[in-house]
Amino acid sequence: TLNKIPAGTFSMGSQEGETDRRDDEYQHTVTITKPFYMQTTEVTQGQWKAVMGTEPWKDNLYVKEGANYPAVYVSWDDAVAYCKKLSEIAGRTYRLPTEAEWEYASRAGTQTNFYWGDDYDAAKANFCDGSCELNVRVADASDGFKNTAPVGSFPTNPFGLYDMAGNVSEWVFDT
Repeated sequence: TLNKIPAGTFSMGSQEGETDRRDDEYQHTVTITKPFYMQTTEVTQGQWKAVMGTEPWKDNLYVKEGANYPAVYVSWDDAVAYCKKLSEIAGRTYRLPTEAEWEYASRAGTQTNFYWGDDYDAAKANFCDGSCELNVRVADASDGFKNTAPVGSFPTNPFGLYDMAGNVSEWVFDT
């Protein structure tokens, strides 16, 4: 399912004092001049396998397998190849979003770190909390998932997109 993301202007980049902010990040105004479409969830393992016929997550640590779990252990080149192959199959163009498009879609018209506010919230996203094997982000909360969660397990943002914070890292076209 794809949702149309409207054109608009937003502050891109991390606010000073934001958790996990890198030294080279700064906020600046960006305008998305044309609407674009984004899939409402991450690409699932089921989708990936149907298009690519591979399972790059097989035999890797910290992976929950299942058709509705996000495809993981996918390189940028793999993600671009997936878009190309999906475009050939569907007869229309699919591509990774730009970094600006992704951040605009993630913030969904808000001015905060996340679409719901500035703080991590295990009720809104999978942040590798106290139940996680990898590291601790929200030490006093548990979202109930040891690693990744099935796509769409948490509420959508105002643009109707799931998992735009937490769960897995996403590739953008202009890395």
